[in-house]
Amino acid sequence: MGVNDTYSRGRELLIADPVRAALVLALVVLLLDLVRQLVFGQVPVSQFVVLLKDGLMRGLFFGLAGIGLSMTYSILNFANFAHGDFITSGAFSGMIVTYIIAGGFGAEADIGSLALVGAGGSVFGAQLGIGVASTPLAVLGGVIAAALFTILLSLFIDRTVFEPIRDRSGITLLITSIGVAFVLRYLIAFIFDPSRRGVTDSNAVPSTDILVYDGFVSVDLHEVSLLVVSVLLMLGLHLLLQRTKLGKAMRAMSDNEDLARITGIPTERVIRYTWIIGAGLTGVAGYMFVIWNGTLHWFQGWILLLPIFAAVILGGIGSVYGAIVGGLVIGLTMSVSIVWVPTGLARASAFLVMILMLLVRPSGIFSGGSTA
Repeated sequence: MGVNDTYSRGRELLIADPVRAALVLALVVLLLDLVRQLVFGQVPVSQFVVLLKDGLMRGLFFGLAGIGLSMTYSILNFANFAHGDFITSGAFSGMIVTYIIAGGFGAEADIGSLALVGAGGSVFGAQLGIGVASTPLAVLGGVIAAALFTILLSLFIDRTVFEPIRDRSGITLLITSIGVAFVLRYLIAFIFDPSRRGVTDSNAVPSTDILVYDGFVSVDLHEVSLLVVSVLLMLGLHLLLQRTKLGKAMRAMSDNEDLARITGIPTERVIRYTWIIGAGLTGVAGYMFVIWNGTLHWFQGWILLLPIFAAVILGGIGSVYGAIVGGLVIGLTMSVSIVWVPTGLARASAFLVMILMLLVRPSGIFSGGSTA
């Protein structure tokens, strides 16, 4: 292809889709500026790798937590605003079990303080030495408890709240989910108190330093744990959707619920398994985020809900794989964007990326594909 052909095709793109052309140009400019800053040392390479690592961790969480939200939308056709508080509920339930296992056999605290996750500052995770390496059984118990409790909670709420109004409009279900979110959030604050608390022992987390060009990048076991758990669960979900009858039934129902019902697919059973799978992943995601982040508070899931929604919408709402890819994009954008913007605008930059992407591809990266 000659220079004239390249120029002609570029001009056609500019005329046919000026918004896309402008976005491509802006992306090229940002990449060139990033290379300039790295080459001239304005941004150390090691610091940039740290930003990439932090963005990957956030992206894995957004993707894992977004799967449940995307499945709920694709199967039940409503945006569940209680999803963020499912995340918080999973984190607190997992931490209850972790605190009890880690401190129940010592004299650090009484069982009541442990069961309330150190409410009122009675006990902290650092006192109990909580960590993947230092208390592996406690963390494993917390992962299992977070998944099981969130599943039971979602099934209970579906049975008592959503199922009686399932034939109503999506707006009705959405507003109802907001009410559920407020109930869960303030119930958590009432029981566990609204204070932010440290729940892990940062000094007990093994880490290794990796040499990266002009410095070292530290990678700890909690980061590796979040990576491994997220990848394994995402891979397991992929196999379930593609290789099992349940996965095929879920995809069929996502495409056309009425046709799925006519062909004999047990839609109520599919809905129940949708809640089980989505809530289980959500609970584990909330717990692993707290293990990685090291702190826990009553409105944690609410703060994280908007980036998760952004990830789901960016990837293509209703698409599981879109939620994963969208989560990675949002997470990396929130971290890497501070190369160009102040730290306080990092979250806004992630939403800006979502808006700009939707201007070019309104149905999302995966074009609103169904569950698969």
